[in-house]
Amino acid sequence: MLPSNVNLSKVGRCLPVLIAALIFAGCAPHTSEQAPLPSASQDKGTAGSAWYLQQMQQSADDSKSQWQLLAIHALLNEGQLQQAVSLFDTLPQNLSEEQQREQALLRAQIKIAQHDYAAAAAVLDKINPSALDTNQQKIYYRAVIDASQNKPSLALLRAYIAEEPLLKGEAHQKNIDDIWQALTLLTPEQMNTMVINADENTLQGWLELQQIWSTNRADADKLKSGIQEWQIRYPNNPGATSLPTQLTQPQAVSGPASVEKIALLLPLNGQASLFAQTIQHGFDAAKNGAIAPPAAAPDHTALDAAPSAYPALQPDASVAGAAVSNPVTSPAPPGPQSGAQIKVYDTSSTPVDQALAQAQQDGATLVVGPLLKNEVDSIVTSNSPLNILALNQPETVQNKPNICYFALSPEDEARDAAQHIWQQNHRMPLLLIPSNALGDRVAKAFASEWKTLGGGTVLQQRFGSISDLKRGINSGSGIALTGTPVITPDTAQNSVTIGGLTIPAPPTDDQIMASNGGNVDAVYIVATSDEIGLIKPMITMRTGSRSAAQLYASSRSAQASSGPDFRLEMEGLQFSEIPMLSGGNPQLMQQALASVNNDYSLARLYAMGADAWSLANHFSELRQTPGYSLKGNTGQLSASADCVINRKLNWLQFTQGQIVPVS
Repeated sequence: MLPSNVNLSKVGRCLPVLIAALIFAGCAPHTSEQAPLPSASQDKGTAGSAWYLQQMQQSADDSKSQWQLLAIHALLNEGQLQQAVSLFDTLPQNLSEEQQREQALLRAQIKIAQHDYAAAAAVLDKINPSALDTNQQKIYYRAVIDASQNKPSLALLRAYIAEEPLLKGEAHQKNIDDIWQALTLLTPEQMNTMVINADENTLQGWLELQQIWSTNRADADKLKSGIQEWQIRYPNNPGATSLPTQLTQPQAVSGPASVEKIALLLPLNGQASLFAQTIQHGFDAAKNGAIAPPAAAPDHTALDAAPSAYPALQPDASVAGAAVSNPVTSPAPPGPQSGAQIKVYDTSSTPVDQALAQAQQDGATLVVGPLLKNEVDSIVTSNSPLNILALNQPETVQNKPNICYFALSPEDEARDAAQHIWQQNHRMPLLLIPSNALGDRVAKAFASEWKTLGGGTVLQQRFGSISDLKRGINSGSGIALTGTPVITPDTAQNSVTIGGLTIPAPPTDDQIMASNGGNVDAVYIVATSDEIGLIKPMITMRTGSRSAAQLYASSRSAQASSGPDFRLEMEGLQFSEIPMLSGGNPQLMQQALASVNNDYSLARLYAMGADAWSLANHFSELRQTPGYSLKGNTGQLSASADCVINRKLNWLQFTQGQIVPVS
């Protein structure tokens, strides 16, 4: 049986499998004859789950378990995880040896679907792949790969290599490309400490090919010669006859990322055109040396001294008790002008795949863009050999050896906020977020990061329009620090869906206590300046000025034009901001604000364009050097293992009518 923590507790246990089976069977075509019983290893639930459930109900005891296993496979294939778990929990004890192997494989697949990768790996470690038939081995090795989350390791390489002989056609070539991607993402430390068995000839060949590529990729002729010699030494290696796609593209193996010819993929028309043009202006300014690079990380004194988008960062003499600001430091000289050739491709009039193909034909050495999420999804599946710095990231990031993802997103800020709040030793956060898709995105990102940090329940409370908030002010109701738990994949797995209606799992005792607001010690608010001007007084109205909860806000609420009354009203609130607008690069700030008519949202995109130029110039280091980071205008920039560019923001606080750095 599965551990109790993945069973359908409370509500789930009230739904017998027989009822679920009848529900699904009711949708299946009726037949007067029992279908012939297939082997579970040959038929992995390729028909609909309703049909298998019907066969299960009509079967005698000696074949019922086989139909049940097939029904579980089908439910997993259809994404009906909870029904699959419920049916899995009722499997009988007296299974045959083959059925027990099927049961173990299903257990691992369920754990993977529940994102419990450690548990899945533990199950798989107990399975002997040599005892499995061919179809079972396909499932086994694919489960090992999925449980690894594609993190490069010796175990992942072995799983890919074992899977390769079982595949044909496009799946076979994808396996080879996946092996190569895992090899290129191994760190130097992993390569130097790797110990393999004497009989692992295929793995040894792959490691030698990676070494040839790493040593000679700056010289295309040497690399070509090295690959040919390798193919002679390892004729039986699957890569000898079907080279990884990247090694068949000269642009991808000609050495470290070059910025000699950059293709800039942006939507120059339509709703996103203003954002794209602003990013382009910042990119061009940095490329032409018209702006200085960001200064060193500003300390408290530097923030007081440097020009900022927030006048209150320089103490305001008009405020009682305020000190006189330090002299403003002189801006650093601009950086050197680059001779790189930039060509812009309009993705609003040309599909992304065509723009990429044209950029490759034009001799581009690196691509910056595209900007829109659906366009980034397209480049991920394009298999382009070009190095690409995407200016957004897909919902599910794929680790590609030639792609990095750079985005200014509310999710990015939410993750940074979770880290900041955690570092300040708060453990029971409440999210005050809008009742729309933005709120959904923030809640998901914050809760996911919070769990990664080791946190537990994250509460959320939604708010409506400005009119709704004003009515709350007028009624004197205020805002109580209570909420409902954010639903994550881990909490969603215990809900039950019947007839399209999802019944959430009963809350735990801790969640009930937290939902009542007693334990909330931090509130993260995602709101405009007008909204937060109402929200913070409403919190005070309900909790009093001495509430134990620390308030935090995203840069969405930050406006440089806020006057002294607003600053006093926001007393104690901490908010995040990019370094450029908080003293990190005075020259760029002045240039950006002048370019966008003091629109601070656009100014951040201008800074993004400038940072995109810096990232493009350090693409190889970001893609290949673990822990590599850059001091950017939009944050301290570093790359994850998937080359997602993370941003560490500055945090400021309203104190006695002033805006000061958080100590």
